Amino acid sequence: MKPVPLYDPFSAEYDRFVNWRERLAYELPFIEQQLTAVRARRVLDVACGTGMHAIALAQRGYDVTGADLSAGMIERARENAKAAGSEARFVVAGFGELATSVGDGFDALLCLGNSLPHVLTAEALHATLSDCAAALRPGGLLLIQNRNFDAVMAHRARWMPLQAHREGEHEWLFIRFYDFNPDGTLTFNVITLRRQETGEWAQQVETTTLRPWLHDELARAITAAGFGGLTCYGDMSGASFDPGTSGNLVLTANRG
Repeated sequence: MKPVPLYDPFSAEYDRFVNWRERLAYELPFIEQQLTAVRARRVLDVACGTGMHAIALAQRGYDVTGADLSAGMIERARENAKAAGSEARFVVAGFGELATSVGDGFDALLCLGNSLPHVLTAEALHATLSDCAAALRPGGLLLIQNRNFDAVMAHRARWMPLQAHREGEHEWLFIRFYDFNPDGTLTFNVITLRRQETGEWAQQVETTTLRPWLHDELARAITAAGFGGLTCYGDMSGASFDPGTSGNLVLTANRG
C-alpha cells in the first residue's frame, strides 16, 4: 500500500498534537447523545486516526471498529488500544471500500476530525457517502464533523491556532495553515517543530490536499446518497450552525 501523504509520517506525533483528555471530555457527550437516539451498539469510526474516539467508545460498552487509510495511524491505534486494555478493532481501509473491507449492518458511522475534505471530487464524494450508507443498517446514524469551510472560504481564514506540547525536557510546536489553490482546493500544511531543553529546533513539514466542501454541497450529496433527517450543528456541543461564524459544520443523518 502506498504511503498516505501527511498522515503516515505524522502518526508518531499526532497524539502529542491533540489534547485527547480535553477533546474527548468535550465531544463524547454529544456523540453518545446521537448514538443513544438510534440505540446504537455497533459503531464504525471512519478515518479514525490513532483511534482515541473508538477506544473511548469501546470503554463505554460500544462494539467499535476503527478504519483508516493510513497504515501508520492504524498501527498507532492498535498500540493505543493495547495500552488502554480496549477491545476496539482497527482495520486499514479508506473511503469507498468500507462496506467490502469492514462489513455492513453498523448502527452508526462516525467521520470526525475534518476527514471528509480529503475526498476531492463530487464523484468521489458520492461514492464515499454511498459506501457509508452501504455500511449502515436502515435507519443507522451518519455523523460527520468538518471545519466550517463556508467561513474559511468567505474570510480566507488561512491560519489555525498554534498547538504546543511538552514531555519533560522535550517540546513540540505544531503550526497549521492553508494555501488557497487556483482550482478551488486547499493545501493543508503542518509544520512540526521539536527541541530538547533550549536546543535548536528541528523541523518537519507535511502537506496534503483538501476540498473545502460547503454546507449546501454536503447537504445535497448526503441526501443524494439516500440519507434523510439531515440536521446541522455548529460544533460538537450541538450549538446551532451559522455559516459565517461557526467553527465546525457537524452533520447528522439517517440511512433511508
